[in-house]
Amino acid sequence: MRRRLRPGPAARPHISGENGGGAWMERGDLPALRCAQNPPRRRRYRAGKAEPSLHTLSEVLFCQPDTPSLGLSVAFDSEQLFSFDVPNSQWLPQLPDGPSWPADIEQPHELLHDAALCRELLDLLTRIATGPNPMPEAKGIPVADVFLQQPLQLGYPNTLICMVGNIFPPAITISWQRDGIPVTDGVTHLTYTPTEDLGFMRFSYLAVTPHSGDIYACIVTRERDNISVVAYWVPQDPIPSDVLATAVCGAVTALGILLALLGLGLLLSARRRSMWGQWRQQGHPPRTH
Repeated sequence: MRRRLRPGPAARPHISGENGGGAWMERGDLPALRCAQNPPRRRRYRAGKAEPSLHTLSEVLFCQPDTPSLGLSVAFDSEQLFSFDVPNSQWLPQLPDGPSWPADIEQPHELLHDAALCRELLDLLTRIATGPNPMPEAKGIPVADVFLQQPLQLGYPNTLICMVGNIFPPAITISWQRDGIPVTDGVTHLTYTPTEDLGFMRFSYLAVTPHSGDIYACIVTRERDNISVVAYWVPQDPIPSDVLATAVCGAVTALGILLALLGLGLLLSARRRSMWGQWRQQGHPPRTH
C-alpha cells in the first residue's frame, strides 16, 4: 500500500500491483491531504518570482509472499523518517537519536485494516496475474555501491556503507565478506526505503579498520531468482600530505624553471633578429664565422 501525501483536497483511491511481487494502494485518507498520482509540478514564474517547490510525504505499506512479508515506512521526499517494526508493533525512527512517532497519529492497531486490505489485494492480483493470460512480473536488478563513511586513514576505525538501489520487489539479503571470509560482527542492516520510481533502496553498514591489501565485498542476493550482485571495495593507500606537498612544490619549481628558460630563449632570438634587421638596412650584414 503506497500512500503519497501532499497538501490539497482528498482524492479517490488508486490501486496498483504486480504479479506475485506485492500490492500497494495510494490514497489520501488524512485531513487536508491528497494522493500524488502525478509527478511534481514544474516551477512557474510569475512577475519574476518562482513558486515554492513541492515536497512529498509518503507512507508506504507493502505485502508480498517473500520475506519480509509486510513492511511499512514513512519518508519525506527520498529521506526515510520512520519504519514500522512489525514483530514488535512499534514505530522506529530512522536515526537512533531521532524524535519518536507522534502519539496522536496512526497508532499500530489502526494499521491492521490496511495490512489486511493489502493481503486481499495481493491475493486478488495474484489470481488475475496467474490466469489464462498471465502478466509478466516486473523485477529490478539490484545495483550496489560501497563507499566509506569517513575519509580513509589506514589503521583507523571507519564504516563501510553498502547502498543498494533499484530493488523490486523488496526481498533481498545483504552480506559482507573480507578477503573472501564472511563477516557478521559490526554489521547493521536498515529497512527498505521507498523511492520515487516505485522501487526501494536499502543500506547496510560494516564497522571496519582498513589496512592495505584488504578486499571487502558487499553481496546482494535475491533468493527467489538465485541472483547475486557483488560490489567490491579495496582501500587505496592515500599519499601522505607532506609527500604530496613536496611533490607539488617540486613540480611547480621545475615548471617555473622551464618557463624561465623558454622565455630567455625567446628573448635572445627576438634580439638577434632585431640586430640582423638593423644591419641589413645599413647595408653591412654581420660577418659569420
